[in-house]
Amino acid sequence: MKFNLSIFIVALFLATSCSNQLDLYPRSAVSSESELSEEDAQSFLIGVYQSVQNDPGRESYIMGDLLGGDLNSAGSVNGGGTNAFISNILRPEHAYPKNIWIGYYEALYQVNTLLESLESLSDSPELNQVRGVSHYFRAYIYYNLVSKYGGVPIMRENTMEKLPRNTLEEVYAFIEEDLEYAVQYAPDFSADLGGDYHYVSKDAAMAMMARVKLQQGKNSAAAALAEELIAKPYFKLDSFEKIFRRQANSELIFAFVNLTIESSINLSTWFYTYAHPQSGSYVFKPNPWAMDIFTAEDNRTDVSVDIYEGLDVVNKYPSGQTGTDQLNVSRLAEMYLISAEGQGLAGLDRLNELRAARGLGPVTASSEDQYLDLVLEERRRELFAEGFRWVDLVRTGKAITEIGIQERETLLPIPETELMLNEKLVQNPGY
Repeated sequence: MKFNLSIFIVALFLATSCSNQLDLYPRSAVSSESELSEEDAQSFLIGVYQSVQNDPGRESYIMGDLLGGDLNSAGSVNGGGTNAFISNILRPEHAYPKNIWIGYYEALYQVNTLLESLESLSDSPELNQVRGVSHYFRAYIYYNLVSKYGGVPIMRENTMEKLPRNTLEEVYAFIEEDLEYAVQYAPDFSADLGGDYHYVSKDAAMAMMARVKLQQGKNSAAAALAEELIAKPYFKLDSFEKIFRRQANSELIFAFVNLTIESSINLSTWFYTYAHPQSGSYVFKPNPWAMDIFTAEDNRTDVSVDIYEGLDVVNKYPSGQTGTDQLNVSRLAEMYLISAEGQGLAGLDRLNELRAARGLGPVTASSEDQYLDLVLEERRRELFAEGFRWVDLVRTGKAITEIGIQERETLLPIPETELMLNEKLVQNPGY
């Protein structure tokens, strides 16, 4: 039976609009037994882009900042209540850990369905590119799961079986396997995509691999991958404003375009006030110390934060209630920072090159520990409100002292609903 695109679109909507747990996958999604044509596969892939972008919810994009101490409830006074704010989110019954978990597994269902449907088709350059992008997305999903929850169930194919958690090492090996496939088969950024960073490329897979290597402490390998991307002739550091204002630039490697027609992800409504020209609900705000990391000479300052009618606001996502904002996944500045960290003190020049591009003077360090602190502080400024802070502090063993969180809060809790539905799952320690 030939795949019917109109049926798939309806099925995709139904599948992604309901609350599905790990052992309750969407029954309405297209069957992997359906026969796809090459054209159908390309259309299916568009749906996968939409699902991976939207299903985990907007909280997934800034969870690292909410837990990392740089963002707080807009109702807090003078940055107070940060630890209570974090502990409140990190409850097994809280909606954020639950929605993120369910959302990523819903997106995974769509990715696996496409991969299974492609098995009946012969190889062609175009279909292999679809496979490569699909493997990238599966790796992207699992990176976001493992960096938040620790070891999670690995699903190479969709199943109704209740699965136990895999180890960290097994999940990371699975991620690297998928990314290696994507590096080989995904489209070429320049030749195939014409430099359009709204589509997954081999370079996007390489950038994600560099991040994954750094996350595991494989610093030399991470730095080597980052250096390979830095050397590409079509990537270079660019104006910070261009990166976050949807202007053509040479720095972005991959970003979700996040058009209004395909998404409800709108981060800026959480950050702007109702009185702001773009309007918003002002749910979250930068803590005072997050405002203080930006200085007048730093050309990231005005794009990153603002003060509107006496209120501190995040300014990286400018649409407010007027639309949706591009969601940047990988960009060259992160590669500079990965290379700088991965090389240790020998990477000081890379750190200072990035600082110079952002209007700041050079720094020096007398020890590896001091140098790592400088790199992490630069990551904090460069990647502010992009979901990195908590992950960075956890992976470097600094989260408890820097943020003041409890040991258990270095991982998200497994949602209580998942534990009830799947007795093979085990809760993270301390919850």
